[in-house]
Amino acid sequence: MNKMEVLTKLLELGEAFTIQEAIDHLKIDRNLLKYYLKVLSEAGFIKRIGKGIYAITLDPNEPPSVHEFVLASLFVKPSAIAYWSALNYYGLTEQIPNITFVQTPRKRGYEKLVEFNNRKFKIVTVKPSKFFGLNTVKIGRREVNITGSEKTIVDCLDKPRYCGGIIEVVKALKNASFNQEKLLEYAQRMENKAILKRLGYISERLGLGLEEKIQLSDRERGSFSLLDPTMPARGKFDYKWGLLVNVPEDYWEELEW
Repeated sequence: MNKMEVLTKLLELGEAFTIQEAIDHLKIDRNLLKYYLKVLSEAGFIKRIGKGIYAITLDPNEPPSVHEFVLASLFVKPSAIAYWSALNYYGLTEQIPNITFVQTPRKRGYEKLVEFNNRKFKIVTVKPSKFFGLNTVKIGRREVNITGSEKTIVDCLDKPRYCGGIIEVVKALKNASFNQEKLLEYAQRMENKAILKRLGYISERLGLGLEEKIQLSDRERGSFSLLDPTMPARGKFDYKWGLLVNVPEDYWEELEW
């Protein structure tokens, strides 16, 4: 193959690729691939953007442009776009986060906040048992994992600090349609009672009806969680849901966007 034939084959992988993906796709050994990468880099058709990761541009005079979701899927494996970024993708928040939130069950080798290719990524490590409920979406020529809408809501109830606070979850639940059975199933599967408490309380305030399907023991109600862990721990206790409701009373009247 000549360099243009190799470039054409690499384009089949999408706007960016890893060395291992290229080896598998081209069915060549690592040394020959390194030769082609060197030739294409010198010609300006590809650029190394990270360890073992290359981006493609068909115009040598233009820098490669790679979507942040694609970047995340390349340098964090396995992973899924999640939390605030997923809320924004599904149109469940009017806020546009300047950090891409990525969920992964893999701890080794990843920091919590990283800067890659001049963009910031928040890497959130979860237990493998919490890494589920994923969808696959097409970004450019590549497929990327993203948490489904119900899983996104549950994840944000689990860690409100990664979505801008509980206010964003309330807005999403108020303004969007969800599969309620799936939402409740996912909430129970996470094995964090604070998720069920927050979901039950919010559902009751919004009149969603989910609260009727959530059961808590007296012991679970007696152990109080914060409704919004991003806000100061002061407010009124809700003994039905085992929550310290640490948001202003007029909070619910301002849920318009």
